Amino acid sequence: MNRICLSFAGVTAHEFKVLDGKINEKMTEGLRKKVCHAKRLDGDVLAQSLMDDEIGYMTIEDENYPAILKEIHDPPYILYYRGNGVLMQRRMLGIVGSRKATYYTKTALKSILPELDEHIAIVSGLAHGADELAHMKAMENSMATIGVLAFGHGTHYPQSTWSTRCRMEQEGLVISEYPPGTPVAKWRFVARNRIIAGLSTGVLVTEAEARSGSLITLDMALNENRHAYCLPGNIHADQSKGTNLRIQEGAKMVLSGADIMEDFNS
Repeated sequence: MNRICLSFAGVTAHEFKVLDGKINEKMTEGLRKKVCHAKRLDGDVLAQSLMDDEIGYMTIEDENYPAILKEIHDPPYILYYRGNGVLMQRRMLGIVGSRKATYYTKTALKSILPELDEHIAIVSGLAHGADELAHMKAMENSMATIGVLAFGHGTHYPQSTWSTRCRMEQEGLVISEYPPGTPVAKWRFVARNRIIAGLSTGVLVTEAEARSGSLITLDMALNENRHAYCLPGNIHADQSKGTNLRIQEGAKMVLSGADIMEDFNS
């Protein structure tokens, strides 16, 4: 069945695996209703509407779909994008952190990013704080950067990162697994984090509170056999409690870009 139609009908990545026979689960009544809805949709009309909105798409069957993302537990079966889709073939470093990121994140990225291979793309979630700083510092250093949305391209949150997103759609890439009209929902931010982790060879957390969503992304990266990196921080600072703890638990402490490149080059 047309993957665009399934997506617009609300079929999730996990439900698609059920339909595709990749997992041995019975179809739920909810999934049956979604499939019936998808059959009533016109894939050609939907594809034209995407084109009219300057939104491209790639499915998990396409050659340009990133191979590393196929390895995760529930890879998105379709990705909608604005920008340069070729960037999906780059090696990527995920950078995430606190929405209350301090000047420390800014200065650390200012020194670390220029030390990385210029062909590495920086991927993050376009959230306020560390995410936006990662995207902005990447562009300042003429590096490719990719933003992963937790909603459709017709939505934006938070408003404070809108101008950064617009610039990335021109100079980099912004992707989503959801059709354009999909609204903000809390659970989609957690689902978005698996894509950031899945695209990345390694994930760097700059600052994180003890119970930070950024640490969930780092744990996802570890579960997918990616490298886990953290910046060490002030032991008295709330924004460094999570990163310091992860370093204590085994995440690699990053003091310079060389600490990351020795893994990327190995």
